[in-house]
This record gives sequence, structure tokens and C-alpha cells, in this order.
Amino acid sequence: MADETPGLVRTIGRWSLAALMINSIIGSGIFGLPSVVAGRLGDFAPLAYLVAGAGILVIAACLSEVASQFHETGGPYLYTRETLGRFWGLEIAWMTWLSRIAAAAGTANLFATYLAQIAPRATQPLYRAAILTVLIAVLAAFNYIGVKSGTRVSDFFTALKVLLMVIFTGAGIAWLMLHGRVTPAPLDHLIGSKDWLEAILVLVYAYGGFEAVFLATGEMRDPRRDSAFALFVGIGVVAVIYMLVQIVVSGTLVDPAATQKPLADSAGHLFGPGAAAFIAVGALVSIYGYLSANMLHTPRLTFALAERKDFPRVFAAIHPRFHTPHVSILLYTALLLTFALAGNFKWNITLSAVARLFTYSALAIAMLVLRKRRPQADAFRIPAGPLFAVLAIAFCVVLLIRMPLSSLPVVVIAAVLAALNWFVARRQTA
Repeated sequence: MADETPGLVRTIGRWSLAALMINSIIGSGIFGLPSVVAGRLGDFAPLAYLVAGAGILVIAACLSEVASQFHETGGPYLYTRETLGRFWGLEIAWMTWLSRIAAAAGTANLFATYLAQIAPRATQPLYRAAILTVLIAVLAAFNYIGVKSGTRVSDFFTALKVLLMVIFTGAGIAWLMLHGRVTPAPLDHLIGSKDWLEAILVLVYAYGGFEAVFLATGEMRDPRRDSAFALFVGIGVVAVIYMLVQIVVSGTLVDPAATQKPLADSAGHLFGPGAAAFIAVGALVSIYGYLSANMLHTPRLTFALAERKDFPRVFAAIHPRFHTPHVSILLYTALLLTFALAGNFKWNITLSAVARLFTYSALAIAMLVLRKRRPQADAFRIPAGPLFAVLAIAFCVVLLIRMPLSSLPVVVIAAVLAALNWFVARRQTA
């Protein structure tokens, strides 16, 4: 494995990496999921964030050890290719790509939905198409002209969305301390294992996205030292924010499951319509920030594929002036816009979650292979690594069993296309 990817500029430092991690995780989910979790678990809803966060931390621990042994661009695709071979590497590449495009497309759709509260025409077909085109094109332009520019945009949106969450949770906790929580409406069912599993499933989507950051490893200053730090800081910050948001929502709304915009309704209940509008604007900022993070790292996947001759070489092209994988950025932009215009929020995020679990399983297997193959590697090591890997795989398998089957046809198509990709690439390099 080479020490670095030729042509790319290593400008992403430790704190920018942690900020990118937070920005890649906190997207649209937190503005709607508190209603879903409260509807399943009632007063136990905040605890579900800790349970889901613990499962994600197990996966992140495996990823931190694997990522510390690589300096090249590629993320899960590269790790799987190096440990399990070219075929499985391409399968995971396509699953990762599918997951990232679907997640970003669903989030872009939600942007138009939230915007409609301020500008009602935003959801009309022509206006929606124009809004999504401008929304995505602006982010593509920032990342086209340089990774430093894209990183600054990501850092900016991360700071804004974290500030919004701090204001919301701080004001909400203060209100709860002064007035106490409202009397909640009783659930219409007894809480069972099915409710817990369904709640954790949606929270896995809310926590997801951290793995995609490593698609840009070739532009990180010191991935060996910074990867584990950024993962644990990022997921830790997100877990605290998510849990506090749920506490405020559950404590201030009589029936949080009855609303589709729990944060805005909670703020409106506490401080009036102006606060609700402020949260709605904040949701737009958070969503746009999430898209900015995805625009920064996802195009690096096709760049990595082309660099290893698994995709046409043109996608490995680096702009002579801006030092960015500009062709891969343009391809990702076109696909993102296509999925956003053709799909909807719910379909896209479900598809993203299913594909993501395959990637998480591959990361755990890659860690086991690397431990056996390179026992003396100069890498970050987690204690009881094999146990973490087994737990991560079991976690993913259980969730895959409970996932809805509506996304299965698309996942199967992606797997078949990946196999065809492998066949063609193998023949061309034979």
C-alpha cells in the first residue's frame, strides 16, 4: 500500500475530520426521528439513543483500527478489496455508493419539503426541480474548486448545526427545570422487543454516515493518528446531542408521535411561533450542511475505483489547477440530482440504511483479516478486537433481518452490477 495518493492535497486535519464526521452524521433524521422513537418507546425513547449509539460505536471501533492502516483514498471499498479481494471490494463499493447517493438524495428532497413551510411553491414540480438543481450545483462548485474550500463549507455548516442544537436543548432543559415535563399521552401498545428493534433500526440511519468520511483518506493529514480520535469524538458528540433533543421533545410535547416536525413544534410550544420558524430555518441549514459533507467525500469513491482500474481511468483524473477529482465530482453530482428528482425521502433513506449494513459487516470482517495477516502492523489497536468484530457482525445481521424488503430489488440490482463490473475489470487487466 502506498503512503499517499499522488496529486491529492492532504489538508483535512484532526479537528476538521471530527467536524466532517459530525456533519456527515447529523442530517435530516434528528428533525423527524424523535417522533418515531417516542411513538414506539414512550418514556424510554432517550435510552434507545444510547443503545443504538453503543452498537454504532462497536462498528466504529472496528473501522478505526482498519482505517489506521491505510493512507489512500477509498474507504470501505479499499479496505474490503485489500482484505477479501477485488470481487468483494467492488460489491462493497457499489453498496457504499448506493447508500451515500440515496441518503443524500433523500435529504435533498427533505430540504424542499421544509422550504415549503416558508415558500409554499417549493414542492411544485418545476420549482422543486430548480431548487434541487441550484442546491446541489452550488455545493458541487465549492468542492470542484478545491478540497480546502469544501472542507471550510463543511466546517461552517457543522458549527451552525451544533450551535442550533445547543440553543434548542439548552433552552428546553432550562424550561423543563423551571416548569417540569408535561404529562405524556399514554402509548396505545405495550412496549416489546419489536418496538425496541424498530426504534434502533431508524436510529442506525440517524447515526450513519461516519464511514463515508474515510472515502477522503487520501486528503487527510494523518489518518493513522486522527481516524480513531475523529470517530469517537464525532459519535460521542452526536449521541449526547441526540439524547438531549429527545429528552426535550418528550418532555415538552404531550404526544410527540403525532407530529412530523417535533423540534419545531416543541420550540413553538415553549417560546411561540418565532421559535418554531427559527428551528425550521435551522433544519434547512442542517440539511444543507449534511449535503455539503457528502459532496466532499462521496466522489472520492469513484476516484479510488478508477485509480485501481476498477472503473474507467477518466474518473481518476485530477484537476491540474484545483487538485480535485473533478470528473468524479461531476458524476456524483449528476447521479445525486437524478435520485433526488426521481425519488422521495422515505424510499431513499430506507434504501440507504439497507445498503449501509452490508458495508458495516464488511468492515468488521476486514478487521479480523488484517489482524491475522498483519499482527505487527503499525496501527491503532482496540482491546478485544475479535470480540468487537463478532458483535458488529451480529448487530448488522439482526438489523438486516428486520429491515423492510421494499429495498431488496434495488440492492440485488446493485450487487449484480457490481459483479458485472468485476468481470469486465478483471478481463481488461488480465
